[in-house]
Amino acid sequence: MNNNEGYVFGLDIGTRSIVGTVGYRVGTERFVVVAQESIEHTTRAVIDGQIHDISTVAKTIAEVKSRLENRIHQSLYDVNIAAAGRVLKTKQIHAVHEFPTETKVTEEHIRSLDMLGIEKAYEEIRKEAEDKEKHFFCVGYSIVKYFLNGYPMEMIKMHTANAIEVELIATFLPEEVVDGLYNAVEEAGLHVAGLTLEPIAAINVAIPEKFRLLNIALVDVGAGTSDISVVKEGSIIAFGMIPLAGDEVTEAIAQNYLTDFETAERVKRQCERRKSVSFRNIFGENIRVTKDDIAEVCEEAVDGITKNIATRIKELNGKKTVSAVFVVGGGGKHRGFTEKLAEYLELPENRVVIRGAEVLTQVEFLQEKIRKDSTLVTPIGICMNYYEQNNNFIHVLVNEQRVKLYDNGKVTVLDACVSFGLSQTDLFPARGEALHYFVNGSERVEKGKTGEPAVVKKNGKEVSLNESVAENDEISIRPSTKGEAASLSLSDIPECGEELTITLFGKKVLCPKLIERNGELAGTFTKIQDQDKIEIFDYYTVSGVLEFAGLEKEDMVLLNGQEAGMTAKVKDGDVITAVPKPVKEKKEPKKTPEEKVEEKLEEDPLLQPLKPLPEWMEGVPFDTAKLGADGKKIPGTMENNAGTTPAAEAPPAEAPAVQIQVTVNGTAVTMPKKAKPIFVDVFDVYPFDMSKAGGSRLITRINGVDKDFTEPLQEGDQIELFWEK
Repeated sequence: MNNNEGYVFGLDIGTRSIVGTVGYRVGTERFVVVAQESIEHTTRAVIDGQIHDISTVAKTIAEVKSRLENRIHQSLYDVNIAAAGRVLKTKQIHAVHEFPTETKVTEEHIRSLDMLGIEKAYEEIRKEAEDKEKHFFCVGYSIVKYFLNGYPMEMIKMHTANAIEVELIATFLPEEVVDGLYNAVEEAGLHVAGLTLEPIAAINVAIPEKFRLLNIALVDVGAGTSDISVVKEGSIIAFGMIPLAGDEVTEAIAQNYLTDFETAERVKRQCERRKSVSFRNIFGENIRVTKDDIAEVCEEAVDGITKNIATRIKELNGKKTVSAVFVVGGGGKHRGFTEKLAEYLELPENRVVIRGAEVLTQVEFLQEKIRKDSTLVTPIGICMNYYEQNNNFIHVLVNEQRVKLYDNGKVTVLDACVSFGLSQTDLFPARGEALHYFVNGSERVEKGKTGEPAVVKKNGKEVSLNESVAENDEISIRPSTKGEAASLSLSDIPECGEELTITLFGKKVLCPKLIERNGELAGTFTKIQDQDKIEIFDYYTVSGVLEFAGLEKEDMVLLNGQEAGMTAKVKDGDVITAVPKPVKEKKEPKKTPEEKVEEKLEEDPLLQPLKPLPEWMEGVPFDTAKLGADGKKIPGTMENNAGTTPAAEAPPAEAPAVQIQVTVNGTAVTMPKKAKPIFVDVFDVYPFDMSKAGGSRLITRINGVDKDFTEPLQEGDQIELFWEK
């Protein structure tokens, strides 16, 4: 049992004063205060809850201890202390945990995600600290919101996800605050039996366990700061602080009536119990004020304090108001304080109340002249914490190094590893570096591989990071590894494997798509680097197609029937054919005069041999002059022109040979030199394969009208020749 006769000794080391309480518990709820002593600081030895002058504070603690020992007639050795809520460091953070594949979320995953957020918050606080080697203890955290695959969700357990996220508020206690408290107490000749937080001590008295299922905030309004704690679903979920409290009210009184700070503080306290107070200002003038006067003067200060407290409560409670607020501490007793706080929290006035005598009904004071009010809540709570023994420091070994942990009743292997200084990458497997690149202007990301998880052992047995730890546990950890960085070739991009089908001079050619990496042509086996800009083209140039096919370049080709140069774009399904070349007229060799005469003689019809007469005309007497060479009767015979001898008619003159130009399927061609060129002559000068049927019917048109092969042609005719499919 603590101290002699089962007494518990508690010290509340505050900014304004040090309060010592000695008592003992009866049963499980009733507490008896045997003695209590309070001494105010004469210097600024404690500022905002942190001990600055250890020697001075140690002397004051020793004086409080001595007075209590004189009252109880016993020596005190062990003491329970509390760290001020105003020295807590709070950080709101967002953490993400990705799965290699779609995974069903378990309680283990959620716990790991929470701890990931706490470790991230811890690193952020250490970065902000002036001393980068400073250590902190996590004393609580509050979940603001969970996310499943990027979408907000209240409950993520049992859902399937690729990634889970959390937004949380984590609270830390600086190591030097703890060391300062321990050093001052030990300097006074005492031993620390237990340490808690002032907000927790106050909650243990002001909000009994049975009320903690409700969402309630406790506000401890002191002199320099207002400490805030929030409970929900049976646990303390968050702590916070604002640097505004009772001193702001005191300063408002001092400035309005021109008094020193001590006089204003006395006026403020007296107005809590009296209707009017008299005092002198710095000019020696006697001033008398009423409670209403003081309330009016302090209205603006109270408004500012309560507005800031309400905002902080909402932040700690996930950006929403609480169900009720309990106020303790001397600063909250000013008139209008709870009403204004209720207004800013959008709560009925009866849900924001001061907790004092009504929560001390189970506390009995054996010492006379002790007035039960809200200022006694925290000192008694510090004593009561001794019996809980779940908010203290424990020591464990992590990789053979001693680590001190704040025991909030839920301390785990992960907490020990974080306090040891292991980072997120040491505790959780990390993906290798991602590869960011661009394809035709659109950004893409290839994720790195996941590393190996950490191997953790407690007392020689392999455990998870969520395993609880106790005093003197031995923990060893083999840090997790980082996975390989993402690696990608151009061939891994689906579009890079696509091909263009082009018909080139009657043959199908498959051309791989052209690829440029950072403006230069690249092959599919080229490795992609971070931030590479890749362009995949869905066309070639005519020149590129010919080059790919190993053919010589042409001046012009036909692209889908139209003339095109070497820079024309060729896309999937396009057809390239050659430009038809005109047939050159053959020049006949020059003939000699004798050959020309002989040729004319051969062509003269009069010199041609006569055809033989039909058999039936043999022996028939008639004038052969009346018959033609074919045996037919010549017009103008002797029967029709009796007594006359007609002169022989000259043969009709032959039409001269001509050479005309026509257009065949859009291509200008020159026809062979003939007297009467016809459609069929087109095949002599235009390449068209008639050996294979290319469709169901051959179309032959002149100037848009269907014609047959014997149709005469004229200069400038527009001819269409193709197979109809």
